[in-house]
Amino acid sequence: MTPRLKFAIVGCGRIAQRHAEHINNKGKLIAVCDVLIEKADLMAANFSAKSYSKLDDMLAVEKEVDVIAICSPNGLHADHSIKALNAGYHVLCEKPMAISTYDCGLMIQAAEKSNKRLFAIKQNRYNPPVAAIKKVIDEGRLGKIMSVQLSCFWNRNPDYYNNSWKGTLKLDGGTLFTQFSHFVDLLYWLVGDIKNVHSFMGNFNHENIIEFEDTGAVILQFHNGAIGTINYTVNSFQKNMEGSLTIFGQKGTVKIGGQYLNELEYQNIDGYKIENLPEGNKPNNYGNYVGSMSNHDKVYDNLIEVLQKNATITTNSFEGLKTVEIIEKIYQSAKRV
Repeated sequence: MTPRLKFAIVGCGRIAQRHAEHINNKGKLIAVCDVLIEKADLMAANFSAKSYSKLDDMLAVEKEVDVIAICSPNGLHADHSIKALNAGYHVLCEKPMAISTYDCGLMIQAAEKSNKRLFAIKQNRYNPPVAAIKKVIDEGRLGKIMSVQLSCFWNRNPDYYNNSWKGTLKLDGGTLFTQFSHFVDLLYWLVGDIKNVHSFMGNFNHENIIEFEDTGAVILQFHNGAIGTINYTVNSFQKNMEGSLTIFGQKGTVKIGGQYLNELEYQNIDGYKIENLPEGNKPNNYGNYVGSMSNHDKVYDNLIEVLQKNATITTNSFEGLKTVEIIEKIYQSAKRV
């Protein structure tokens, strides 16, 4: 029988709880780390793990750990991942992989140098309608893709940002990084790489609360000739409204909708119909708000298959870098950076 992989977690916030639950089901959680030791102590007690307040201390002691899950604030992903890779651990990094392509490159270099795996989390790829559309596109059933429209209409009220690293340029990076990087990843995964960007942004309802935009409108030109738009906001009144992606091909039109790209809302494909989609997982629920679809179980399944059975990785670190690169292009076009 193959032994269960052993894990550690860096950062014991909300998403780390989801990681710990899946680790507990599929492997063994050995240690957790957070600068707020009371948060680390609580998670450690819940999962019979050891707690640390300093990453260096955990790396020096926990030599039996196989994989370290990085669940710290966005702006610390690179530093924490590189330290873990250099210490000889595989790394599973939460989204976004980092908040600059330069840092992503340093992370990839560290993984190559240490001969360890660097996994990037893109759980929305596992949403049943998303996976079905990917298959349809790969089979050529939509023909040449001509245009695409991405809509991200969520609510993030002031309480979400209260006493948090979220909303700061240094640790959060921007609305596209924290709220919608999974959506941007799907544009890259389904349609392709992006050549040109024009974007406009504003902070209409979060002044003195966040250090960047709460709304944006983006026009995209893909390398394959397709054009696209992204319209996004966190100003949907009181609650999340929609996360949708519409693709127009020469032989078909499809729309994935719902609040979290979890429903196949429209399809008209020449000689083909998508049928019998399984029900997807529920979105991550954080009390007063909800996030993207909760497919971390599938992320961990793939990680274990890769490390123990040499399976193909579903989201590699280069793809994690590409998402960050596209977001950087969008922000640069708006002259934010």
